[in-house]
Parts: sequence; C-alpha cells; structure tokens
Amino acid sequence: MMSPNSTPRRWKLAEPDDRSADLAQRLKTSELIARILLNRGIADSEAGYAFLRPTLKSLHEPAAIHGLAPAAERVARAIRDGEQIVIYGDYDVDGITASAILWHAITLLGGKVRTYVPHRIDEGYGLNAEAVKQLCDEGAKLIITVDCGITAIEPVDVARNRGVDVVITDHHEWKEGGLGLGASGLGEDLPSNASSPSPKPQAPSPLLPNTQYIVHPRLPLDAPSPNPHICGSGVAFKLAWGIGQAMAGSNRVNEKLKQFLVEALALAALGTIADVVPLVGENRIIAHFGLVGVKNSKLIGIQALIASAGLTGEKIDSFDVGFKLGPRLNAAGRMGHARLAVEMLTTAGEERAAEIAEFLEAQNRERQQTERTIVEAAVHQIENAGWLDQDSRALVVGGLGWHPGVIGIVASRLVDRFHRPSVVIALDEDLGHGSGRSIDGFHLSRALEICTGTLVSHGGHEMAAGLKLQAGRLEEFREMFVAHAAGCIDDTMLLPTLRLDAQACLASINESLVTDFARLGPFGRGNPKPVLCCHGVTVTAPPRRMGKTGDHLQLYLKQNGTMMRAVAWGAGDWCDHLQAGSVIDLAVEPRLNEYNGNRSVELEVKDLKLAE
Repeated sequence: MMSPNSTPRRWKLAEPDDRSADLAQRLKTSELIARILLNRGIADSEAGYAFLRPTLKSLHEPAAIHGLAPAAERVARAIRDGEQIVIYGDYDVDGITASAILWHAITLLGGKVRTYVPHRIDEGYGLNAEAVKQLCDEGAKLIITVDCGITAIEPVDVARNRGVDVVITDHHEWKEGGLGLGASGLGEDLPSNASSPSPKPQAPSPLLPNTQYIVHPRLPLDAPSPNPHICGSGVAFKLAWGIGQAMAGSNRVNEKLKQFLVEALALAALGTIADVVPLVGENRIIAHFGLVGVKNSKLIGIQALIASAGLTGEKIDSFDVGFKLGPRLNAAGRMGHARLAVEMLTTAGEERAAEIAEFLEAQNRERQQTERTIVEAAVHQIENAGWLDQDSRALVVGGLGWHPGVIGIVASRLVDRFHRPSVVIALDEDLGHGSGRSIDGFHLSRALEICTGTLVSHGGHEMAAGLKLQAGRLEEFREMFVAHAAGCIDDTMLLPTLRLDAQACLASINESLVTDFARLGPFGRGNPKPVLCCHGVTVTAPPRRMGKTGDHLQLYLKQNGTMMRAVAWGAGDWCDHLQAGSVIDLAVEPRLNEYNGNRSVELEVKDLKLAE
C-alpha cells in the first residue's frame, strides 16, 4: 500500500482470456479461478489439475539433481564405515532447516553426525578455512555443506589436503571463470584451427570447488535440475532421500526414513517459504504438504517454535512462516548464534527446546527495535544526501555501529520504500559487512561481481547478496555500484508494478470466492495472492486510523447496495485525503474475518486511487 506522497504504483490488469470458460469447465471450477490460473501460465487441464490438487508423487526423484547420486553414495559409505560426519550450514532459516533435515536423516540411518554453523559476525557467510581446519582437527572425515559452499574454493582445498572429503549442497551463485564457448558453459576451448565464423561466447564458466561431490540444482549449465529454483532445505531434503536410497540399495527407502521424510517436509517448507523461492511446481508441492505437516509436527523444536509464536492449534499458512516463525529462527543468527536454532530443531529435549524458543522470541523483539532504528538512520542518510533528487538508480548506505545481523532486513525495507536496489553496510573501524536486496530485472550478485575490485568478498544470488569491504573503500564501492545500476535500470524498472488478476464488483466478492482463492495457495513469490480491481467504490463513513501510532487505515465501502469493510496496512496517511462520499478505485485481496464466532468477508487494500 503506497502513501499518497510515495512513488505511485503502475496498475497492470491482466487481459481477459477467452480460454477461461473452457478451462473452468474442464477443471470444474469457477471461471475466475480459471482466469487466475491462466494469468500464472497454466493453460491446460492437466497442469491445472496438478496445481489445484498437488500430490507427493509429483516430486522429482533425487537423482534428477546432477551430482546427487554420487554424493548420496559417499554419505552412505560414511554412515556404514562409522566416519565422523559434519553438516556445515548457513545461519538463516533455509540453512538452519537444511541442517536439521540432514542431521535427523543421517542419525536415523545410524550415522555419526554433528552440526556446525558459523557465527554471522565473527566468521561470516559460508565455509571458511579456519573452521575447516578445526573440524579436521576434531576428527571430521566428511563435511557436508548445506545452503552454502559453492564458492568455497580455498576451504575445500584445505579439507582435501587433510584427507577429508567435502560434499557441497547449495543453490546460490557460483564464482565465474573465463568466458565459455561450449553449450555447457563449462569453458571448452576451441581448437586452434577453428574455422570462422566463430561461435558466440556463452555465459562465463563456473569456477567451482575441487570436489567430485557437488549438488547444485542449476549445474551443469546445459543440464540443470527439473526444479532449478529449489532452495537449500529442498536440496537437503532430496539428499536425505537419496542417502536413504543408497543405504537401501534401491529406489525405495526403509519405512522409518520414509516416515521421517514426510515429517521433514515441514522443515523444508519453512526454508522454502522463508527463502522466497518461486512457489511453483515442486516448490509449491513442498510448501503445500509441509505447511500441513507443520501444525501437527512431531518434531519437538517445531512445536516449541509454534508455541513461542502463539500459533499452537492454529492453521499455519505461508504468511505465518514468513512473518512469525521464520523471523524467530532468523533472530538466532542475526542477534546471536544460529547454532541455538539448530539445536532446538535437532538435539534439544522438550524443556531445552522451549527454553531456546523463548530466548529466540526475546531476540526477535530486540531485532525489531534495532531494525527500526537503523531504517530511520538509513532513510535520513538517503534524504540528506539527496540521492533520489540526483536520480540515483541504486542506494548504498552505511553507518558505524549498525548491527550487521539486521542489515539485510533494512535493505529490504529500503527496497520497499524506494524501489531501488539497496545495499546496507555495517561499519567498524576497519571493515564493513554489507547486505543487499534487489528489484526485478537487476541481478544483484552479478552487479557485485562487477564491483569485485572494491570488495574483500561477496556472494549471493539475483535478489539478495552479502559482501565485505575495507571501511575506507565504501565511497569507491558506492560510486561503482551506482554507476553500474545507472546503465542497467531504466525508468520502467523504477516504477513498481501492481499486477491485478481481474475486475470485480463488491457483490461478487463473497465467502465462496474466498474459499476458492484459498485453493490457489500456498502464496508467495511466483504465486502471489490474487488481487482484484474494484472501480467506483464509495467511502460511506469517515475513514479512521488504526494501530497504536495510527499507521493503518479502516474504510467502510459501498457499491450498488453491497457494503463491506476494508483495511489498508501502512496507509494511515490516506485518512487525510479521503472523506465520506469519496469515490475510489481499489486493488484488493479478499479475506475472511472471524471474530466472536461470526464470519464476514472483508478487503485487504493493496493500493487505492481517487476515481477519475
């Protein structure tokens, strides 16, 4: 919802599709649902049926991910031989849940396994050489990375020199070598007598760690996984499945592991939703069945997490994961050490899990306050510098003493507010730890690669990335990053687009419609909640501010005899621009409101405009 003084959003209403009636008839659903499916690229009844009725049978076999089968065999051998296995995870929700999935699976299969999570501030992201040396000294014979490792060239060499194998499982961007010319993009050289015309160069070839065990859904470039956008916990789930197959010597796993894999979908769903990967295809299946499993999970840690969020007994959806459960898990790595969250989901008993969950709750509240303080300082810095007046197409802010654990969230807030790629850097006397978030069409990780000469290190993917730099090079980095953005980002990319699925009148928005819409979930990136466009709606009573600080807006609306309540989060400023009798156009998400046993349909306003 945009403030009347903010950058307006461009409304893009999907064109009517004359195939919707036929698709609705074949799927035995409403024409509006069929139209929304068509808006999402689902045009035939088979795909529509699979979308509306997901099944676990549609999950791809583990071996569909290149490199997974040999990696699973290596882990199975370590289990059989009693080798010490270390799962080396990331400190966000995806890494935490991925670590938990593999720990439970390997433990269930009889393996000797422990987990290791680096400290966000002291060690930074990913596999690091000092930690590898320590793990080798402590007897590790096999290290499995989860949600990290694809850029860990030196640390893998350290392990190999100590006779320790490393299995890399990751989904992030890799380092790039020279320009490749072959179809695989792996950097094949042309023979010296190649005739002209020369083939066009392909994408830069991946520069990968020196291990035969690399499990990455987008590698090799010419044969990616059927689901190239699976997240770290999804890859870990597939590896756990593959290890079970390797131990059993067949495509079937033993009954205990089979039961666990169903249970593990809850962990995989937490990582999938929190990591904001597209909720389509296989990712949607994981999220769908995982959310069903979260509520009734037998895992002590998940139940403790649910209780701390006040969701015990409640139906849990993707919103709850993204804004209630996920932030509590993330708080461990942001404000302290993520190993506590991993412990809660792995080795902790009931009392210890509840204790950790309560601690994470307190850390999450501290995180929220710290985040608000830094957002205010960052906005002040942007406005004082006049970067928006100078038409800066990207933002880089930094401050001494900013907490490095929350700068990623702050970067997201800046993108929400200014709709520009944003990098936030927490500085100390010598170094700066940075985190960035992007907008559609601007590849953040590749932009940092362009600026690599100003950085100590960097990594990430298209929409989110992290970096480290010398404090004295902040301005140099800012200039290079902003200059690169100026050449890549056009005016249309700076104007946020609100996609609307269909026009609707208030009379058509009823409980049956809301129930139908629920079948389209889980919602998230790639499968957003349906947004309807309502033209010419009248405000029937004076608008009212809501919330402790009046940040939100409540409206009562009427159209052709139908009355309805609406709320607009973060739109309190509109109260000063509307009055009873105002006629407005709305972009809304319909929802059910249940209070004191009464159910009613109301509207969540995503944007509004005064009717022309």
